[in-house]
Amino acid sequence: MSEGQQSARESARKVDRGRERPGCPVSRAADGTWQVHDYQVAREVLRGPGTVQAGLGIETVEKLPPRVRRPVLYRDGPEHREHRRQTARFFTPRRVDEHYRELMVRIAEQQVAKVRAAAPGEVPLSDLAFELAIGVVSEVIGLRYGRPGVRRRLERFFPAEFGEPGLTSVRGLYWLVRQNVNWLRVHLADVRPAIRAHRRRRHDDLISHLLDEGCSDAEILGECLTFAAAGMVTTREFICLAAWHLFTDDALLARYRAADEAGRLTVLEELLRLEPVVARLRRRATTALELRTPRGPAAVRAGEYVELFLDDANTDPGAVGADPLLVRPEREPVFGPGRSGLTFGDGPHRCPGAHIAVLESDVFLSRLTALDGVRMATAPRVAFRDAIGGYEIRGLTVAVR
Repeated sequence: MSEGQQSARESARKVDRGRERPGCPVSRAADGTWQVHDYQVAREVLRGPGTVQAGLGIETVEKLPPRVRRPVLYRDGPEHREHRRQTARFFTPRRVDEHYRELMVRIAEQQVAKVRAAAPGEVPLSDLAFELAIGVVSEVIGLRYGRPGVRRRLERFFPAEFGEPGLTSVRGLYWLVRQNVNWLRVHLADVRPAIRAHRRRRHDDLISHLLDEGCSDAEILGECLTFAAAGMVTTREFICLAAWHLFTDDALLARYRAADEAGRLTVLEELLRLEPVVARLRRRATTALELRTPRGPAAVRAGEYVELFLDDANTDPGAVGADPLLVRPEREPVFGPGRSGLTFGDGPHRCPGAHIAVLESDVFLSRLTALDGVRMATAPRVAFRDAIGGYEIRGLTVAVR
């Protein structure tokens, strides 16, 4: 069904998270967590002082010895700002064009060639997308010296279901041992060879920067895995989600195929607004805060948690305009920080690789959808990561008639 056939009350979303948008923009859960569904309030929390990161596995990171430097994702304040300032050069649009675009094109064409070679057979799209994301992020980080099999090692490290590490239950102990083994696999096969190569000859990438800062092997491993989760796994899911939209909406696919790069990026950013891969972010208040509501300010005390529902915020009619649940690439981005809304976060922790992720998705999808007779052969199934409100698209296959 094309967007022109949909009424204002219908939704173009592919991913059903099983709940309606609540009427109250700010509410409180049974456990005391403040839940934010309003765009402007969510953006104020992300951009303002008075909160620090929570969730995203920070409970595990906090168990590290105090002398071990935390990955940048889990830091706040001046130290975090300085790290972001020093590494910003790796993610500028100019650098992406000059250093990574050619790589994106090469890997994308290799993956599309697999579809062509398999005809009339089917190819799992998640495999193609993961190969692309691994290749691009590995170049940004500096992980280009590892042994074969990195995709399998990363799939083991990012399992279908996360557990809580600990020694008080069989499940917690199993999860702890399992992840430690997976950490070791990635370290020995991927990160350690990269560190050794960078110590012999400096490169202009993240690992060389971390070595210049005096980071230990364990600290570099932590940063590499953080970037892998943020840049590889999420990009794989979005590529599958975007392809699902394109292959099931003839009008949208025609628009995407006919557009120039800027127009195609606008389509993808609108899909990201509608269906953020990570739909929930948690922050912990370090000082008293006031969250604006129609009934007056909600008082958040220091130590309390604030959970931001990005899927609701990105479809707030007051911020994004009419028909917020429909795909409207022409939607004016008056709500900031960009057409994708809060999908990449905002403020100090806004994802630095946002431009890379959208561009590599387009480089791949524009070539895939240009294949004569290409189609979605098998509809996907959707799984969820409840801790982050994330989705996983599995089983989507593509083929050429």
